[in-house]
Order: sequence, then C-alpha cells, then structure tokens
Amino acid sequence: MLSEIMAIVRETGKLIRNADISKAAFRQKTSKRDLCSACDIEVQAQLFDRLAKLLPEAQFIGEEQSTRPTVNGGWCFIIDPIDGTANFAHDYRHSCISVALVKDDTPVIGVVYNPYMDELFYAEKGSGAYLNGLPIHVSGLPLSDSIIAFGTSPYDLEYKRDTFALAEKVFDKSLDIRRTGSAALDLCYTACGRVDGFFELILRPWDFAAGSVILTEAGGVITTMDGDPIAQKKDSSICAATPAAHAELLELYKAHKEG
Repeated sequence: MLSEIMAIVRETGKLIRNADISKAAFRQKTSKRDLCSACDIEVQAQLFDRLAKLLPEAQFIGEEQSTRPTVNGGWCFIIDPIDGTANFAHDYRHSCISVALVKDDTPVIGVVYNPYMDELFYAEKGSGAYLNGLPIHVSGLPLSDSIIAFGTSPYDLEYKRDTFALAEKVFDKSLDIRRTGSAALDLCYTACGRVDGFFELILRPWDFAAGSVILTEAGGVITTMDGDPIAQKKDSSICAATPAAHAELLELYKAHKEG
C-alpha cells in the first residue's frame, strides 16, 4: 500500500512542479491569506480518483472539500493537495503534497512530497521514517541548541498576539526560529533534523496528519500545545519536536498562558 501511495503522490506532484504561475488562477476562500488555485483543485481531484481505486472503501478529507461524507471509523485519506499555497502563488517553491492514511483515529501511513526538490518523506506505523529511501531521525537536541519552526495561523487572526509572544519566548530560549509557510514540511524537517521542533496554535487535519506519522516514526514527539494527544480528524494546536525540546516547549507555553 505505501509504495503505491508514494508512486501516486510523486506522479501527481508533476502538476505542481510544471505549473505556470504567471497563468495560474487564484481565488480567496475565507480571507486574502486563504488562497486556492486551479492547481489545488486539479491535484486533489487526481489524488482522490487514484487513491479511491487503490482503496475503494476509504473515506476522504481534503482541504479543497471532501467529495465523500466522512464518518467515524474505518479507513480515511486526509489530503492537502498543496500545503503552502501562498508560497505556490508567489513561486517561492516551498510547497508540498501531504497524504495520510488513517484507520479509525490512528495514522498508519504518511507521505509528504516536495516536487521542487524531489524530496519524498514517508513513514508507515512501526516501520521507521524515510527521505528518498534513506532512514531519517530527529536530532535529539534540547531547546537551547535548537532551531524551531513555527506557523502564524494566518487564517485565524485571534491567535496572532499569542503566536508572536510565544515565538519571542522560544527565540530567547533557542538558537533561532524559522517561518517557512508549510506545516507539513516543517514537521518533516523536524523529523530529519533540519530543524528541531515546530509549533502552531491552530492547524487543520490535512496540515499535520501525514507529518505526524513521519515525525513519530523518526523518534519525535507530537501533541497539542497543552500536551494532549492529537485527534487526527479535528483542528488542533501542534507542538512537535525532539523529546527534550518538546518538553521544554510545553513548559514555555504553559508559563506563557499563566503569565
């Protein structure tokens, strides 16, 4: 199953890599920061079609609307056709396809593909995490020696003040911070040690479902910002990092809330 999903995702990634941004049509969804392109729709449609043939009994959750009703239990694909659409719109070339396969509420397979760099991150529960066939692992660093990525929750501006206040506290305790515009890739970069942690105060399931499998299989820890387990089909805050940095990030957030 994993190899078939990887092949589908890699092939579909050509639509992103070959897109002519100068001719791409974009529309706003909830705000000027929440964009959708014709390429998002085309990528999701192709993924839904090909994955449905692979696993006909599966439900689907996708960023650009679900074409099948979702119910509790059973197999479910959770898909972001282009994570980092704002990056895509600006030809920033840091976007990805994110596909997770979940059984009930347990993530089983995660595949994240950056077509610009031809980097395919993937994991299957219990089998480790990989990048283009090579095993990957979190760095293991504590917060003091870490670079931490974060998201600004641009679709939910009520989190703005808390996000930047917390980012300042994280900056003070770490080596540096990063904002890349793709939560799925931030989770994968944490999994392979390019950064050492990631946080965002609110995300949708398609942003974190695949990355959560990859990070966990790479030895990382992922929870809500309050330290609770993540529900794979619900919006959630995300704290993901090496074990040491994760514990310290949770303590920083707790102190921030209490302060």
